[in-house]
Amino acid sequence: MQRLRRSVVERLPGLAVIALALLVIELATRQGWVNASLLPPPSRILEVLAAVISGGEFVRPLGATLRHLGVGFAIGSCAGIIVGVGMGYWRPLYGLLEPLVEMLRPLPKPALVPALILFLGVDDAMKNVSVALAVFFPVLLNAMQGTRNVDPTLVDTARTFGYRDLQIVRKIVLPAVVPYILAGMRIALGLGLILAVLSEMMAGNDGLGFLIVDMQRAFKVRQMYAWLVILAVLGFVLNEIMVQAERAMLKWRPTNDLLS
Repeated sequence: MQRLRRSVVERLPGLAVIALALLVIELATRQGWVNASLLPPPSRILEVLAAVISGGEFVRPLGATLRHLGVGFAIGSCAGIIVGVGMGYWRPLYGLLEPLVEMLRPLPKPALVPALILFLGVDDAMKNVSVALAVFFPVLLNAMQGTRNVDPTLVDTARTFGYRDLQIVRKIVLPAVVPYILAGMRIALGLGLILAVLSEMMAGNDGLGFLIVDMQRAFKVRQMYAWLVILAVLGFVLNEIMVQAERAMLKWRPTNDLLS
């Protein structure tokens, strides 16, 4: 309870900044400084948002986006952990895969969506794979770096006691790499959400991305901004869930908060 209260107090300045920004936009649109047909007053957007939430219209598109994100995030994270730990622990595997990884990693993942549409069509498979690709590389790099940072003394001691490589990975490497993996997954979550929405915008008939584009094409500006607000809140909530999960799984690790 005390931690929750402290978290709320720490965020009050940030919430005040958001409230001030909304107030400025409201004033600018009311005074005619900004074209209200392109940027409606936040109060009007809030009215539409309240109607969408009270009517339950957000449930289906939100569920579709979460489904695409969840499946792709799970696939990308599992693959990233396995390949990352393998590349960090076995040097022959690193030599085999490193050129391919370094060639594909810098490639902007949104650029792959058109190619994925050609190969996989416009169904859920394309959206899931696009999310998985965005998630895969951050998790892989963090898992690989974490594996390389494992204390060699621990590994050598385990070998002295007759542990085989798979046993060492399972009992020593993986527990030590968990903080790195969780950090990579937190970064990857935001990237995965971006690709989920983008793939829905480019080739979708459901989801938040499709609705935002659909509202823009129909020039339903207030509805478009309302769905953008829902998307922003979704990103915030997902990040908060990831932060809390990280804290729960790493209770044993001492905190080193440099902010005062």
